[in-house]
Amino acid sequence: MTISLTIASFFILIVTLLPLWRNPHWLVRGLDFPRLQFATLAVLVLLLQLFFTDSSNTLVSLTMLSNLLCFIWQAWWIAPYTPFWSREVKSCKPDSQEQRISIMTANVLTPNRNAQALLDHVAALQPDILVTLESDQWWESQLDSLSEQMPYNVKCPLDNLYGMHLYSRLPLLETEIAYLVEEDVPSIHGLVELADGNKIRLHCLHPSPPSPTENPESGERDAELMLIARSIADCEYPVIVTGDLNDVAWSATTRLFRKISKLLDPRVGRGMFNTYHADYPIIRWPLDHLFHSAHFCLANIQRLAPIGSDHFALFATFSFNETPVQSQSGLDAEAEDKQWARDITRQQNVKKKDAPQPGQ
Repeated sequence: MTISLTIASFFILIVTLLPLWRNPHWLVRGLDFPRLQFATLAVLVLLLQLFFTDSSNTLVSLTMLSNLLCFIWQAWWIAPYTPFWSREVKSCKPDSQEQRISIMTANVLTPNRNAQALLDHVAALQPDILVTLESDQWWESQLDSLSEQMPYNVKCPLDNLYGMHLYSRLPLLETEIAYLVEEDVPSIHGLVELADGNKIRLHCLHPSPPSPTENPESGERDAELMLIARSIADCEYPVIVTGDLNDVAWSATTRLFRKISKLLDPRVGRGMFNTYHADYPIIRWPLDHLFHSAHFCLANIQRLAPIGSDHFALFATFSFNETPVQSQSGLDAEAEDKQWARDITRQQNVKKKDAPQPGQ
């Protein structure tokens, strides 16, 4: 028992320390994802050590201390995504229909053919904007049934798992499909015009993940995130960024994205809203995101019932304010953060000016 728990303790220590290394290899970056699972494992091993080993043994004592510190470190990353943390985005109710905007984001999984489940969600919740990811030509044929109620759209059907569609009840202006970092990975950008004439800049993203079957390193994903973050850092328009970012909410790169972009995360202080993997409750992470500027307060956010995909859809309703809500603030960027973001984009040979900037 002692030997087994000691080996487990060393494993926990290694997976806790490796993400401190900024190496972009998928094996390293992938360890950002299961921080909740690692924290749980650290507590479990610590409890087993307390009850079944001799804590007076020096090696046992050291590994117990190591497990405690690893738990604290892993918990630090995920704690903001629990109800015990202060909410980053204020709760409110829209004062009028003109100040309300609702968004549904759904990674549909290309081979999934249960389009009716998603259409049922749309019928029930009546989102102003629907963003689908991994949607191909077949999915487009199903989603086009929404064209009468959501007449404004941008379509990019692909069969490489990176197709993307945008349907909207609200007018879309200056829309553009861009291939920011990789030539086969699109993103959608444009302005959404509210009923009162105010315009919101919308960026829909789905960068490729670091994985043995996609990109061996996270450089492409990180560069796309930093490119958009830098392009909207000084944007005067209200901004919403949504999509499957193939990165967890608490990773160093997503935190860097929030620092550089100055966008807020409505999940902070409310919950994780894990959207992937829909089939495995024990292994779930928040991969689908809705970030926004301080012009918005949150009326509602929810993870929706399964749609046959490996992702759950995410739905949120916001109240819009013409000026940023001063009581809302996110993460602050320091000089080192800005340099890191520049280094990430430089490594992929992309520049801030390469990102679409609708409205400017």
